[in-house]
Amino acid sequence: MTAFPLLRPWRDEDAPALIAAAGDAELQRWTTVRVPDTPAALQWLSVQHTGWSNGTRYSFAVLDEREQLLGNVALKRPGAFGETEVGYWTAEHARGRGVASQAVEALSRWAFETFPEVQRLALLHQVGNVASCRVALKSGFPYERTLPAQGPYPQDGHLHARPR
Repeated sequence: MTAFPLLRPWRDEDAPALIAAAGDAELQRWTTVRVPDTPAALQWLSVQHTGWSNGTRYSFAVLDEREQLLGNVALKRPGAFGETEVGYWTAEHARGRGVASQAVEALSRWAFETFPEVQRLALLHQVGNVASCRVALKSGFPYERTLPAQGPYPQDGHLHARPR
């Protein structure tokens, strides 16, 4: 039996669903994801593929049982000084259903199983993004501290972390 949501590496054929999800104003408010058309989608997907190839970023499409796109989770810079960052976003239609916290939890388990050198996972979000704070806490990332705003994000950020 397959657990859902399902995480799998992004594929080029995900471009139409990516474009649809990335057009959401709330997603654009809190992330730097800007994918208005097919060329931009293929460029974004190329960056994800390159991250897998060079081991600097592991991005997964988050899918439901029909393989419809629900969002994205990513492990950034695994093993850098024993810590790595978790990032995620959800499509508008997937919010409020526990998808993000389930995907972050699945990615966290995968990260600790795959990278024994990783001792801690960090999750950052802008202070005003209350939903992301709930996702972090629900996924086992307690709040640690507030960090000052730093580009490209205009607001201070909350740092949450999960030890091995």
